[in-house]
Amino acid sequence: MTLIPMTKQSKIKAIALLTDFGLKDGYVGIMKGVIAAINPNIPMIDLTHHIPPQQIWPARFCLMNAYLYFPKDTVFLAVVDPGVGSQRRSVAIECSQGYLVGPDNGLFSGILAQYQAKKAVSLTNTDYWRVKDVSLTFHGRDIFAPVAAYLASGVPLEALGEVISIDSLIDFPLQFPQITDEKIQGSIQYIDHFGNLITNILPHHVKNKNWSIVINNQKIQSGLTYSDVPLGEMITLIGSHGWIEIAINGGNAQEKMQLQWGDKITILFK
Repeated sequence: MTLIPMTKQSKIKAIALLTDFGLKDGYVGIMKGVIAAINPNIPMIDLTHHIPPQQIWPARFCLMNAYLYFPKDTVFLAVVDPGVGSQRRSVAIECSQGYLVGPDNGLFSGILAQYQAKKAVSLTNTDYWRVKDVSLTFHGRDIFAPVAAYLASGVPLEALGEVISIDSLIDFPLQFPQITDEKIQGSIQYIDHFGNLITNILPHHVKNKNWSIVINNQKIQSGLTYSDVPLGEMITLIGSHGWIEIAINGGNAQEKMQLQWGDKITILFK
């Protein structure tokens, strides 16, 4: 690893971590140890480490939903990497509000769909890896964590590798809802810890309309908050994340409805 001479002018950025590693094993702690060994002064914030294993769709949603709430110039270190060790690229991306470090597999496509990317590099400069002979199964430790630490410590993006076209980054697009005067055909894009089913439909799609959701021939009425219906009853509303969701007051909508990411839902207008 390359040692960084820190100066009074060096501006240290925070690192936000997202993985599918869980907390049972030591993988997250090892990545943090690698970062601290390079620069122990970097603030580290755990976004989540409970992304379902190898599931890019929920990781994409969590990054997209959290991005705006972090300080400007935060380095988002995201490792959900079913293609680790393959020919998929390792990348770092500079955006309007911060930096993204991780595998080029669509993880960052939600952020990139909403916020302008300025520059991207393929992480080919081995001087900024932990070791040149990296593990084929733990790029989070050997490539992404050290690169994020150097980037957070002030190393320029261009020093980390070869500049690549932003248009060449892998997309993992969210399917757009199909909208008519009578209904909206959408899908589930995320399922949270409470079993709430978060759709790909935004509030402006139903503004000033009387609407309900139909799933498997069951109609679910809309409301403003969970307590608008009795305990155990289903409701659809606008969640704190800014998307329309399906929930059960005091219960788990995913368990009841048995839906998964990508499953279709319909909004009907009265």
